Amino acid sequence: MSASTLAGAFSLEGRVGIVTGLANENSIAYGCALALSALGAEFMVTYASPRAERFVTPLAEAMGNPEYQLCDVQDPDSLAGLFRRAEERWSRLDFVIHSIAFAPLEDLHGRLTDSSSSGFAQAMDVSCHSFIRMARLAEPLMRDGGSLLCMTYHGADQAVANYGLMGPVKAALESSTRYLATELGPAGIRVNAISPGPIRTRAASGLKDFEELASDGETRSPLGRLATVGDIGNTAAWLISGAGSAVTGGIHYVDAGHHIQF
Repeated sequence: MSASTLAGAFSLEGRVGIVTGLANENSIAYGCALALSALGAEFMVTYASPRAERFVTPLAEAMGNPEYQLCDVQDPDSLAGLFRRAEERWSRLDFVIHSIAFAPLEDLHGRLTDSSSSGFAQAMDVSCHSFIRMARLAEPLMRDGGSLLCMTYHGADQAVANYGLMGPVKAALESSTRYLATELGPAGIRVNAISPGPIRTRAASGLKDFEELASDGETRSPLGRLATVGDIGNTAAWLISGAGSAVTGGIHYVDAGHHIQF
């Protein structure tokens, strides 16, 4: 394979898509957007509420000045509107990145045993089923195939202290990734999950004793550090690119090897 052919396999020139879940410069979505922009992709970026605008607006230039969309994934009209806008702008989609998770703090900080039905249902809806809804909306726009990505955590298959109800929720997300990959594969749509280790994002800060978990990642991972949002973005770019064209249904650990120490 020539150098130019190899470089072309990783290029995202001409690719268009959606990156969801931007909250601030520490967001995984931000790391993904930076990597995609550097490789030539064009995309829209979503944020969840007007309160986030003062944090996300200053980030636009670094991401190549993408179009911003306010999107509440629990509002069917808001989510459908996002994909209508993508169709209006490009008439197609090549990728969607789902980087969204939520659980009510009272349920997140307590035992799974004591979690409320409503809290568990909301965590599942926002953190898992919204990815399925995005897949359904993206499918007709991915006529020539595409790539769907979500973010998980090894608390899906290990009992991680203080991860609580998010463990079962992420387990459902990982299972959904495999089923979506199976169902959408015949259309050339690839579905993958990226599993970062502890990263100091706004969402992670809601976990009880998160710093203890992060410290464990820094001291016990084989590489002796935490992954960065940039590391996650690079992996997302590979999975979206032609270089990842035969990769689907996988859980891809990007955590400096932390998950093998449990």
